[in-house]
Amino acid sequence: MGGTRFVGKALLGKLQEQGHDLTIFTRGVNSLPSNVRHIQGDRNGDEIEKLNGLKFDVIIDSSGRTKDQTKKVLDITGPPANRFLYVSSAGIYADSETLPLTEDSKVDLESRHIGKAETENWLRLSKVPFTSFRPTYIYGAGNYNPIEKWFFERILNDRPIPIPNEGNTITQLGHVNDLAEAMSLSLEKEVSNNRIYNCSGKKAITFRGLIYSSALACGKDPNDIKLFSFDPSKIDKKARKIFPLRLNHFFTDISLIENHLNWSPRIELNEGLRESFQNDYLINKNEKPDFSLDINLIGY
Repeated sequence: MGGTRFVGKALLGKLQEQGHDLTIFTRGVNSLPSNVRHIQGDRNGDEIEKLNGLKFDVIIDSSGRTKDQTKKVLDITGPPANRFLYVSSAGIYADSETLPLTEDSKVDLESRHIGKAETENWLRLSKVPFTSFRPTYIYGAGNYNPIEKWFFERILNDRPIPIPNEGNTITQLGHVNDLAEAMSLSLEKEVSNNRIYNCSGKKAITFRGLIYSSALACGKDPNDIKLFSFDPSKIDKKARKIFPLRLNHFFTDISLIENHLNWSPRIELNEGLRESFQNDYLINKNEKPDFSLDINLIGY
């Protein structure tokens, strides 16, 4: 389900390398990879019935956001013979004074990602063999969320970069290719059956550190970057409009997936940001980026 954008695209490439026979269900809006069967349709409409009568060893849902979306797929196809892989989100966790967050940390029932937590619970209760992955912030080529792009645009346009307080809040990024590798590897490990994993980079980084790393990726001297400190106390910590990351500490423990899969993230953040800048942002950059929300903070 998916397969032509970001996480789905990266995972599809990994599975193609391994020689799997692949079918993708998408709306057909984005370019299609070669050597896969494509079923065109919108999963939220009647076209999902095109899956009727088809059986799969593995089903991967990289686009589902609610329990009903996933349940409808499995109602039609039946459970996969081997595994159901699900892309969840660490965004389901509630704020905590204790870090890093583990897979057992409290869930925020008001999270905009709560549908993913509900899907995980349904998969567990329905006895579908599944593995779910909870990334924090995913970055890398093809990212349609304005994460690294947000910083690149301001750095290249010599804009002051709004930063909450002194920029000491810690966050965590994970490269899309590392996530894809972990997901494909889980199919080879029986220990990962019926498991939920945090999956991200190994290290935390402060907002200020992320800005400096982004500057280096752009070929700029971090000492030349202009920062504008703002008070985040009256802003929704998870809104991600004025600033692209949630405004509280956000750091997960990935030791469980490292131990179970004998996996560790391979792509170091500076390397990943540089690759994202050169092979994605420069190719697709917007010549007139929108800085209108910055005006509320810095006045111009």
